Amino acid sequence: MKGKRIVIVGSGFGGLAAAALLAHKGHDVTLVEKNELYGGRARVHKDKGFQFDMGPSWYLMPDVFEEFFALFGKTPADFYELQRLDPQYRIFFSHDNIVDVHADFEKNVALFNKLEPNGGEKLREFLDLAKVKYDTAMEGTLYKDYKSVLDLLSWDMLRKGTKLGVFGNLDDLVRKYFSSDEAIKILEYSIGFLGGSPKITPAIYQLMSYVDFSLGVWFPEGGMGRVASSIYELAVENGAHVILGEDVTEIKVKEGRATTVVTENREIDADVVVVNADYPYSELQLIPEEYQTYDKKYWDSRILAPSAFVAFVGIDTTIEKLRHHSLFLDRDWARNFDEIFESDSPAWPKSPSYYVNVPSKTDPGLAPPGGETLFILVPLAPGLEDTPELRERFFNQIMDHLEDTVDMTIRDHIVSKRIFAVNDYANDYHAYKGTALSIVHTLKQTAVWRPAHRSKKVHNLYYTGQYTHPGIGVPMTLIASQIVSDLVEKNEQ
Repeated sequence: MKGKRIVIVGSGFGGLAAAALLAHKGHDVTLVEKNELYGGRARVHKDKGFQFDMGPSWYLMPDVFEEFFALFGKTPADFYELQRLDPQYRIFFSHDNIVDVHADFEKNVALFNKLEPNGGEKLREFLDLAKVKYDTAMEGTLYKDYKSVLDLLSWDMLRKGTKLGVFGNLDDLVRKYFSSDEAIKILEYSIGFLGGSPKITPAIYQLMSYVDFSLGVWFPEGGMGRVASSIYELAVENGAHVILGEDVTEIKVKEGRATTVVTENREIDADVVVVNADYPYSELQLIPEEYQTYDKKYWDSRILAPSAFVAFVGIDTTIEKLRHHSLFLDRDWARNFDEIFESDSPAWPKSPSYYVNVPSKTDPGLAPPGGETLFILVPLAPGLEDTPELRERFFNQIMDHLEDTVDMTIRDHIVSKRIFAVNDYANDYHAYKGTALSIVHTLKQTAVWRPAHRSKKVHNLYYTGQYTHPGIGVPMTLIASQIVSDLVEKNEQ
């Protein structure tokens, strides 16, 4: 296929990956980014010697990264050093009920035996099935573009039917195996922090437990921002041109084809347009109404993933009780999900579960000597009222709980502080209703029922990123861009 002029809108992981892949295939690629820094949600915030990943902080599914870099004849090791975390993470169920999940599987078997009778054997059985689901997904579903329900019905996953639990929900499946509150939460927490509720997430996402316990939790030296910069380097090395600090204001369409991408400062002619920017915003605001595949009614009918309250806190001391990844799971965490997904009048949560990332425990270079970087994340309902006063009150609420749990006064040691919440997601990323992610993984929002990779009304307009199949998470966006890259090669002859 002769090289095309391809314009990519947005430089999140999906946009960077698409730029690298399409430039590598010989196309004339221009990547346009609204913000002054590339990376989208994976930007890096630096202040007073502290360095924070602003978005993704978990390095999971290392096989997906290996496969992506292999497309360029490289490996992740060519760009960054990986370290498997051990413990992989710590969970605080209460002040005195703390457990670590380890890289050593037999230690986790012993942990589950303590949590409930025969818990270790139940864990082995649960993970055996999780592996079947993971292998099935990797071999036949994640890397495939779905255009219709007929494609869905051809899944090997569906042919295996009930065993894979496609139509059940994750919470019911976990409770068939486990009875203890702690075991259930350990096997469901990842769904909560990936934007869903276990009660509405298909049981197929049991595969995340295989990802967690078997493939492991890793950390790239320099943080997730280093992974983003690696893919940026790949894109530039292969000839992509990157424009930063210019918001795209319009995608011109003529006779069913995108012809021009308009920014605040210029117009860029295109043979193909790939959008990694927020899908609802791009459809509703950038292209003419008659060419929109999905209207506002469609987006309002979707179940949005949560927004988030994120505090980037640099301190001049260390916190002994925290690990690289620490999860604080409220006793009544079901109420947390109800507050986000089912409330008719969403409010700032009164007793939320939350997550603290301290990457400086693994990479001391991310903080000044003797200090630590804290990334504190609390899921919120999208569309919440967001004011400086509400943020500060909530920050102190979370810090009261954190300080009490780790037996330490933290606020007296703060050197650097920045809060990022609903309004910032909307302003910085044009995120629909300020979601921090996209739409959740319900059955009706999975595979063929996620927004399409290719516009149904504009022949040469494509979408990548977390709204599209296979969904939320850095590995998923890398896969989405591989799908889109192949579609462009196939369709734009």
